[in-house]
This record gives sequence, structure tokens and C-alpha cells, in this order.
Amino acid sequence: MQVGILPHEATIGWALHLRAGSTSILGHLTQFKTRFSTGALSLVASDEDAPLRSELFSADQMEQYGKTLAAAHKITPRRTRDSLLSRLSDNESKLIEVCNILATSLSANQRITPAGEWLIDNFHLIEEQVATAKRHLPRGYSRELPRLANGPSAGLPRVYDIALETISHGDGLVDAHRLSRFVTAYQTVTALKLGELWAIPIMLRLALIENLRRVGVRMAAARADRDLANVWADQMMETAETDPKSLILVIADMARSLPPMGSAFVAELTRRLQGQSAGLALALTWIEQQLAESHLTIDQLVQLEAQVQASHQVSISNSIGSLRLLSAIDWREFVEQTSVVEKLLRDDPAGVHALMEFSTRDHYRHAAEQIARRCALSEAEVAAKAIELARTRAPEHGFETGVAPPRDQRESHVGFYLIDEGLLELRNAVGAKLTAWESLSKFGRKHPLKIYFGTIAGITGLLTAGLVATVYRSIDVADPLFGVGMLLLVAMCLLATSQLAVATVNWLTTLLVSPRSLPRMDFR
Repeated sequence: MQVGILPHEATIGWALHLRAGSTSILGHLTQFKTRFSTGALSLVASDEDAPLRSELFSADQMEQYGKTLAAAHKITPRRTRDSLLSRLSDNESKLIEVCNILATSLSANQRITPAGEWLIDNFHLIEEQVATAKRHLPRGYSRELPRLANGPSAGLPRVYDIALETISHGDGLVDAHRLSRFVTAYQTVTALKLGELWAIPIMLRLALIENLRRVGVRMAAARADRDLANVWADQMMETAETDPKSLILVIADMARSLPPMGSAFVAELTRRLQGQSAGLALALTWIEQQLAESHLTIDQLVQLEAQVQASHQVSISNSIGSLRLLSAIDWREFVEQTSVVEKLLRDDPAGVHALMEFSTRDHYRHAAEQIARRCALSEAEVAAKAIELARTRAPEHGFETGVAPPRDQRESHVGFYLIDEGLLELRNAVGAKLTAWESLSKFGRKHPLKIYFGTIAGITGLLTAGLVATVYRSIDVADPLFGVGMLLLVAMCLLATSQLAVATVNWLTTLLVSPRSLPRMDFR
């Protein structure tokens, strides 16, 4: 680096001593402009919020890492506060703040990094993804998911940590094949619940938005450092032109303000001052001497800043590209490929489950999930028990032989025990407990007509009795037409109240009885 003057450090020390007792009006104005012109005071980049950037893994390495991660995860039975929605809102506000800072820099004709351009150009996509995440993550949803008891993600859903690891070891890049192998390998050690598999897309969205926020905050902090460097560079260059003798005092002001010796500040100040007048080289000499205490040089920090900007650009572009990809992946196929329950149900003795349409297969999987919540067994163990019960009813040689089974052929189909008449048998086999509402629903499905017509008759009788009693108190019993009149009154009241009773019972039925779709085959 060519400089015209190499003053001794004592020169700047003398200037600092000269200014120690008072700060010039120029210094006050410079500090005021520095603090309030950047707009980045509320964006603090801490080590805890470092970008999700770990060692890059190939598909084979991710598969091995899935087993390692599953062995390290420990689940806690405690229910903790749901913090994902609040974190999402915080990420949204920080990203908006970062984009405002970058947009302000653009409007002032200042240079912004390529990563900043990526963020601004695709901010509409980020807003759409945040809205999608809020819509698909209702309040309290993540509380139903297993949570970690240890590690950096302690208290957070296990599947969210899986998403963080996926983003971290891909530098923001999501690949469907690599993700599938990772999750499948994870489940060779610990099976994930069906709800966790369906939560993977939304958790990946949250992790990508988190990564954008972390990189964005660092970009804004670097933008503030570059703005600070520009403030001092402008001040020095103006002083060098108008009052060269006071340049040493401006440099002393900068030294006494303890500017950040980070790569962004040093690189920007070097870009502005290098190759200028010999007097301006004094500032770079002072910075070189400050860096020497940490065994660094200006050239090293300039190179480091270029590397940081490149890594930010890769992380931002990968994360935005992955957000687009999430909408294109067929998550229904992903869930079926990775679901342990689905693999078990495909061993259906009747050979029917695999031939059914997706919604029916998904209904069966959710049925196993609901039963598992009421017993001590896992979803996979419930599915295995349903297969076991179906096998006890299956013919010895299968349906293809034409040999009639000892009982109804439906009983050798796993769906008979998950959603049909064999459900009670499966519940008893796994020790599932019925809630009061489930017991009432079970009784209602067993005697539907009796309950339906009985309720209508009861409402009709009560209303008719009330109306007749009211009229009876206001008429003369001794009237010779009393009997005929009462019969006509009762008949009319029954006709009117029965209509009201039927309408009321039908309305209550729509509220209390949910429709059940019939299992269907896939004939495509």
C-alpha cells in the first residue's frame, strides 16, 4: 500500500491529548450524524443470532447425520410456551427494518451489496411466505409437537430443530431428495409422529425466514459501519480541501470515538481514502497500527469483507430460492415416502391399502395417530397392532385364490380396525381410553335412529304440553265443546311443534355429528 506520509504514532497521540479536554462542534455534529443517519441502532448482530451456516453436507453425509441427530435428541414431557409465532413476528419486523435501511441507501445513491439487492428485489416473496407461515401455524399448533429437552433448541419442537439443521448444513438450500434421505435416516433411530412430518414444510419456512433475518441483521450492521466510514471519509476529504492543517484534528476525533475495527468499516474507509492526498493516508496509517495489535492488516480485512459479502449473497439467494421451492414440492408424496406408519399399513393382509386414493390412506394414518394419543403406544405400534388383527381374519391363501374367509372379507382389511366396526377391538387391544365425548359419540353411532326420533319426540312433547297447559288455564271446562276443542288444539300443537323439533334436531346434528368420508379406491 503506497502512502505519502508515515507519521509516528505519537503525532496522533499529541492530537488526542490536545482534544482531550473538549470536543469541537465539528466532532459533535459528526457523532450526531453518525448515530442518527444510519437508522440501524435497533439492529444488533449477536453471536447467538449467527447465520445458519455449518459444514456443507452431501446427501450421503446428511443421511449419516440424520442418525447422529436422532440419537442426540431427547424429548421432554413438559409443555412450554409457544414461541414460534412471536419469533416469526419479530423476524418479520426485523426484515422490514433491514429493507427500509437498504432502500434508504439506494435512494441516497449509495452502493449496496449484492445480497442486499437480492433481499430488496425478492422482499415481496418474503412477505408472502411470512403470511403463509402465519396462516398455516395457528396459535398453539406447535404445542402438540414433541419438544426437545436439551441442546440449543431446548423447549422448541423437535421438527423445528430438524429444519434448522437442514438449512444450516445446506447454507439455506433445500433439496427434496436430500431432505427425504435425511428424515428417513433420522427415523431409523427415532420415528417421527405424523403431525411432525406434516409440519416439516412450515418449519422449513420458519427456519428460512429466521436465516434471512440473521443474515439481514448482519448486513444492516455492516451498512451502519460503512455509513460511519463514509461520514468520517467525507469529513476528512472536505477538511483536506478547505483546511489541511485541521485534518489531524479530524483524524484525532475519529480515533477518540473508537470506531469499529470491523471489516465493513475498514474496507469502506480504505476504498474512500486510498490513493487520495498524502494527508489522508494518516488515517489509514492509524488504522494499520490499530489492527497490528490484533495481528491483522488492512488488506486482510478488505479480503475478509469481500468473503463475507459473498457468503451473505449465497445464503440470501439460497434461502429465497428454497422459499420458492417449498411451494413446488409435493408434500403429500414426501409424507407418504417418509411415514413409518404408512410403511406398516402397506402390509395390509387384504392388499387393498396401497390401492386406495391418497385421502383415504391419509385418513387411516390420522386414525392411528388419534388412537395413539389415547394410549401408551406409538403411532407405529398402533398401526402394527391393526395389521396383526387384520391378519387373524385373513384367509390362509389370500383373496386371489377365491377361498372365502371365515368371516366378512372386510375384517382382513386394516381399515376395518382403524375407522370401522373393528375400531373398538383395536382400542381394547392397545388399551386406548375413550373420552366422555367419544363414549357419547360411540353410543350415538350405535343407536342413531333411536336418538334422532327420540329427541324429536321429546322436544315435540315438551312444547305441546306447554302450549296446551297455557290454553287449558284460560278456557271453561264446563263448555260442551271442551273435549273436541282440546283434541283439535293438541293436533295443531303437535303439527306445529314437530316442525320446530325436526328443524332444531337437524341443526344440532350438523353441529355435533361430523361427516365421515367413505374409503375409496384409486382407479387412475
